[in-house]
Amino acid sequence: MTAEKDNKVYTIDESMKNHYAAEGYDIKDDDGNVITHGKGKTVSYEEYQKVVQELEALKNGTSAEKTKSTASAKKTKEEDA
Repeated sequence: MTAEKDNKVYTIDESMKNHYAAEGYDIKDDDGNVITHGKGKTVSYEEYQKVVQELEALKNGTSAEKTKSTASAKKTKEEDA
């Protein structure tokens, strides 16, 4: 397993995992999958707002599509009758 932060990569064992994670290092298994994210990482407010706006747009788009599919299903039922 490895501890990675910026351009530093250390090969560590299980006993050192918590120490490096507390220091802000991401802990990855031998396949490169993140096991634990390092503590103390932050996201800028601008990035956060961007994600919130994208989420709201997706929620609104999804609800609009549901309304369209419901309306078309009703229309199909009416045509069949």
